[in-house]
Amino acid sequence: MSTPRFRHFHHLDDAVVERLFLHSPQPVGHDDPTRVLALALGATLYVPGNRADLARTIERRFANGVTSMVIDLEDAVADDEEDHAAACAVAALDELADGPAAAMLLFVRTRTPERIPKIAAELGPGRTALSGFVLPKFTSAIARDGLDAVVRASEVLGKHLYAMPVLESPEIVYRETRDIELGSIAEILGEYRSHVLAARIGATDMCGMFGIRRDRDLTIYDVRVAADAIASIINYLGRAGDAGHIITGPVWEYFADHERLFRPTLRQTLFADHDAVLFRQHLVSRDIDGLLREIALDRANGMHGKTVIHPTHVAAVHALSAVTHEEYHDAVDIAGGDAGGVRTSTYRNKMNELKPHRRWAQGVLDRAHVFGVTNPNITFVDLLTALVPA
Repeated sequence: MSTPRFRHFHHLDDAVVERLFLHSPQPVGHDDPTRVLALALGATLYVPGNRADLARTIERRFANGVTSMVIDLEDAVADDEEDHAAACAVAALDELADGPAAAMLLFVRTRTPERIPKIAAELGPGRTALSGFVLPKFTSAIARDGLDAVVRASEVLGKHLYAMPVLESPEIVYRETRDIELGSIAEILGEYRSHVLAARIGATDMCGMFGIRRDRDLTIYDVRVAADAIASIINYLGRAGDAGHIITGPVWEYFADHERLFRPTLRQTLFADHDAVLFRQHLVSRDIDGLLREIALDRANGMHGKTVIHPTHVAAVHALSAVTHEEYHDAVDIAGGDAGGVRTSTYRNKMNELKPHRRWAQGVLDRAHVFGVTNPNITFVDLLTALVPA
């Protein structure tokens, strides 16, 4: 039986895709290499497991361009609702197995590893929409329990399942234990590499340890205790090459109108040039300007994709994940040079150093495969206006 596949921006009309993209995003399926699937996560949307219309909600989100979701049995569900939420998750996964949404990357976040074999047993062997499990509060002390549970669930279901650990524990955040803890986690994740899709960052829990909640006018990188922990996670787990893993950006918590303390961070000129001034005001009113800035900083710090809790955030993550025409040509120029040295870029606005930038270039080409390459003069404004309903 062929593996179901999805394609980013599949919900846009063909004419819109042709206008936006020089190279369209390519289809992705569960049998693709781990790195391809990890990059394809994009915006990973969380949904409470006890939602009454869970299967229909997931189908609607997929139809509107969401390609990865997490059914949450942890923070989003009250303690006395956990069993009911787990039953709802199993029922939804069974219902989705033969529909188009089975192509997406679909995970369950359990509170403890002990829940994983129960879900696998209830689903049983055969076709399933499940892609794997999210492991919250991940520490070296419980790491093998969670990862072993995912491996055993794969055997029960007859499908290769992935784990996504969430790095948010005090052992990682507190300076005196951080290096030992991250070193241990890196070693253990290396042992289970074939079942680790990506590492996720739980910045809300990190901030909570200090009684901090970041303001909507700031990014997580302005909260130094969280930013320091994130930098260390990337240092240990995000290294280029076979030693590293894909790390996803933390959640952005805001999505409603509010009074602004600081100026919006979106340039007005760029939107005026695209006759999109009112669209800019809409983004600012929904705090999307702060989200866009944080996504750019995620990428600058070596992360890909982002945890999201609201559907309106998906378009922003995906719009900034597409590879621009300029990025693509820089990457092609660098990847195609074997002898090293320095070259002027195709756009003649920077120098491309072939050896130091080679891994960056390969990463851009991998992302281009998943998210496509935009046409010349197409900006994130064009992508956002196509993705966000008027």
